[in-house]
Amino acid sequence: MDRSSFDKLIEYLKGKRVFIQTHNFPDPDAIGAGFGLQGILKSFGIDSILCYVGQIDRINTKKMTELCNIKIYSEDETPLEMRSTDPVICVDSQKGGGNIKDLPGDEIACIDHHPLIENVDYMYRDVRTVGSCATLITQYYEELSIEPDEYTATALLYGLKIDTMNFTRGVTQADIKAFSYLLDRSSQDIIERLTMNSMEFSDLQAYGAAIESIFVYDRIGFAGIPFACPDAQIGMVADFILSLDEVDVAVVYAHRKDGIKFSVRSEVVRVNAGKLIAEAVKDIGSGGGHSFMAGGFIPAENVEKLGAFPDDAIRERFLSAEKRLREI
Repeated sequence: MDRSSFDKLIEYLKGKRVFIQTHNFPDPDAIGAGFGLQGILKSFGIDSILCYVGQIDRINTKKMTELCNIKIYSEDETPLEMRSTDPVICVDSQKGGGNIKDLPGDEIACIDHHPLIENVDYMYRDVRTVGSCATLITQYYEELSIEPDEYTATALLYGLKIDTMNFTRGVTQADIKAFSYLLDRSSQDIIERLTMNSMEFSDLQAYGAAIESIFVYDRIGFAGIPFACPDAQIGMVADFILSLDEVDVAVVYAHRKDGIKFSVRSEVVRVNAGKLIAEAVKDIGSGGGHSFMAGGFIPAENVEKLGAFPDDAIRERFLSAEKRLREI
């Protein structure tokens, strides 16, 4: 945290109508981090509106907003009515990242744990590689000597747990320290309630479709879901495929009306998930993310470029991309 730059940001925000925007279809880490930042701004006398584009599509994420008293508004809800002069802070995302819609406001700051997107100017930017964005916000509470309330600590802890898959993915020492800080300040009752009954019937349908379609080539597992799925659901299936002993890299995709959505997972250093998806769809779509977890999208107008057998074409693209990256 650059304290001098942060202080300048705080002074700029005072008296303005401030928005905190998560990435589209926000998960617990994005919402928890945004909610945590909202509390920090409040301690400086700055009110803010937490917002997103898309929908909150997982039952446990919806329960989190209810149990932690989080007020978050979608793009089309009345409280937004964002003006071009309203300052926006991007959380768990960066402008131009492909997973955050450009709303009318002025994106003046970002706090994110994903790979840095170059050539974007901010008044304040904090982009660091840790397991979750909630970890970065937790550090702010510690460094600023601000005490989070129980709901805030719980939301941050839950976001941290989910984004690191209970501390089994992308964990750093900073995440461990954040967990220690949040544990005694959070509600274990709420955490337990969020953990129980977190699966929906549609999850079983997605698992079933993936199991029926799985192919494994050179320890890369592919699974296609022939119906529309929320982003989080596709990621959940990718985690499931990656748990197979024969798989080091999982590529899961779902066919939607607007295109094909991808989720990629890697548990080996030799394959960077973010680079793999970016290389595989670079001429017909977009993608990127962490070395171990990434996402991508091929818009509907480009799906026909995959030919008469799109599943075969997708597998070929990823296998060829992995080979090219290995040769670099």
